[in-house]
Amino acid sequence: MHLHILGICGTFMGGIAVLAREAGHQVSGSDRNVFPPMSTQLQALGIPMHQGYDADALSPPPDNVVVGNVMSRGSPVIEYLLDHDLPFSSGPQWLAEHVLRDRHVLAVAGTHGKTTTASMLAWILEYAGRKPGFLIGGVPVDFGVSARLGESKYFVVEADEYDTAFFDKRSKFVHYRPRTLIMTNLEYDHADIFPDMASIRQQFHHLVRTVPGNGRIIAHANSDEIHRVLAMGCWTPVEAYGADDSMWSVTGTSDSITVQFGKNENNESATGILNWPGIHNRHNALAACAAARHIGISLAESLAALACWRGVRRRLEIVGSARGVTVYDDFAHHPTEIAATLNALHSQGAAENRLIAIFEPRSNSMKLGTHAAALGGALSPADLSFVFRPPDLGWDLAAAVAGCASPVGVESDIDALLSAVIAELHAGDRVVIMSNGAFGGLPRRLLAALQNDG
Repeated sequence: MHLHILGICGTFMGGIAVLAREAGHQVSGSDRNVFPPMSTQLQALGIPMHQGYDADALSPPPDNVVVGNVMSRGSPVIEYLLDHDLPFSSGPQWLAEHVLRDRHVLAVAGTHGKTTTASMLAWILEYAGRKPGFLIGGVPVDFGVSARLGESKYFVVEADEYDTAFFDKRSKFVHYRPRTLIMTNLEYDHADIFPDMASIRQQFHHLVRTVPGNGRIIAHANSDEIHRVLAMGCWTPVEAYGADDSMWSVTGTSDSITVQFGKNENNESATGILNWPGIHNRHNALAACAAARHIGISLAESLAALACWRGVRRRLEIVGSARGVTVYDDFAHHPTEIAATLNALHSQGAAENRLIAIFEPRSNSMKLGTHAAALGGALSPADLSFVFRPPDLGWDLAAAVAGCASPVGVESDIDALLSAVIAELHAGDRVVIMSNGAFGGLPRRLLAALQNDG
């Protein structure tokens, strides 16, 4: 069967392409403004890509068109699709019908930490010999691909709350029917599709309704919004994690962490190494251990797996070092994520190792100004920050970051931004570049400039 995927370079749809190709289908796709790591993953698999969303992409007509949620009515390819009555489905629908049916689905949902936690969980299952399938919104270093079918009944999926398609406005995750569900946290985001927090809670309530009574929900104990979702109705045993008095807790630092399950004489605990800084990563690891235990993997084996887990592309990924400066690439785009990334790096370095943050407000919520008031505070853990002002930003970026506790430079040109950053750097500095887009290739451009200057 020939599948043509519209929006193929999105992290989710790129994973669908990998799974379809592995299942033996002929796969092609359309997209624009493509960038790594998904574009390079698809190129490595030899999947042909049509640039743009014109109707020529569907000639000759494929057997099925898988429509990404980036597509909307009025696009030439969508109008051609509908006018010619071509068969089509959404990505989540295709995944549910062709991959997830009859499998034990372990889903990771929440505003933050989904990609990291899902990657940790998939690696734990792999280390324990379960040979899972997975679809993750990033490329785990240990696997080298964002998705695979796997060789067992287990499938790990990053369960995104974003809408499914232009013809299905439910959240993607309502299609997945998980048996094991992690909910990492819940905050307001995706202001382009959710008018308020209540509408997000409703979608998460729909997700909770799909988890069977003999399944398991692993829920962050410190999220008031998750408590509100569960209070709307829950028919599945819940194991809370993340608080000192919850069923699952973690202590220690990245050098040595101890995970404990239970608060009585029958508790279970194990100690291991997690080579990733920050309390948010310890909580991500804790949730992954809890989900793995639900399918029979011991805490000791989970921590042994996490000790050698190598992370995810663009999640605190070290791009390289030059002139004594270390450059990180990170996907953070929400104030909570920005603060978590910077606090994690701040806790790891010595006092003389300055932390320089560079941020691009690219997400739809950022462009709408939804998180503008929180941006200055989120950047405060850095010693110095630079923020790029894109031409389509409709709010006062300089005013928004004026309350930051440390200096912030604002630039409207990427070349000028790069020059301003280089002029400030000296040996020992750590630079973290945060964006949920390509950001003009800035991480590697900065590293190359430092190397050439050295």
